[in-house]
Amino acid sequence: MHQYPKLKLLKTKIVRSVLCVLLLCLPQLVQAQTPSPLPEWTYSAGELMRTSMSPTIPKWSVFGGASVAFGPRYDGSDEQHVMGGPTVSIRYRDIAFASTGEGIGVNLLRDKNYRAGVAMVFDLGRRAVDSDDTNGLGNVNTAPEIKFFGEYLLFPVVLRADARRGLGGHNGWIADVSAYMPVYGKKTFFVFIGPSVTLADDAYMSRYFGVTPAQSASSGYPTYTAHAGLKSVNAGGSVTWLVTDHWVINVLAGGQRLLSDAADSPLTLDRLQFATTFTVGYQF
Repeated sequence: MHQYPKLKLLKTKIVRSVLCVLLLCLPQLVQAQTPSPLPEWTYSAGELMRTSMSPTIPKWSVFGGASVAFGPRYDGSDEQHVMGGPTVSIRYRDIAFASTGEGIGVNLLRDKNYRAGVAMVFDLGRRAVDSDDTNGLGNVNTAPEIKFFGEYLLFPVVLRADARRGLGGHNGWIADVSAYMPVYGKKTFFVFIGPSVTLADDAYMSRYFGVTPAQSASSGYPTYTAHAGLKSVNAGGSVTWLVTDHWVINVLAGGQRLLSDAADSPLTLDRLQFATTFTVGYQF
């Protein structure tokens, strides 16, 4: 009996330590928030369903692991590259969370079949030196985004929407409307799939897909104005395998088809984009 207070104190210390690491390393960790072919819902797949079906919700849920991601160098690129880094997720009941996929946020409204809230995430932007195809275009700087989100479980489908406002960087709005559902599930293995649509305003589209006269002169691309509207349609999946009571393997895969002004931009060398992420981690 005397061990329980010590175990509780140890778990609290672990949570605080992991949270500090997350906050210090956030700009390097949040690969999920940079423009990606992966649908936004894949980073929180199953969370609302888990809350809805669990008789009790643990006070703390802590996950730590490592991820390898494969995807385009920038939105519209025809070059692929590999990235890697740590993955962290900390949840306090169904109230607050801090994760490399969802950011740092709180569920302001929540119940068994819905949640809605606000979070801070990061857009990693685009560096001109990352590809020969972006030389002369300048950088889209890394910047925080404020995200508003909501989910509703209409079993077995989860309906989700989110909108993010760049606080620097692209300085625009981008939003996703999506739905996903389980197509296979048992006690230790889950598969979710679903589509989504992404929309963006003038500021976002012009920063990522437009070419100003100055950029045209330095890069050789023709001047191009990208307007607000549909950016892409996406489809993806999430596979989770609970190898043991603590060890977890997760695979995300998805693709997008760029549309309208994003598809017609001179920067878009491939309208079809694909990405995948492989994660191995430990659930405390």
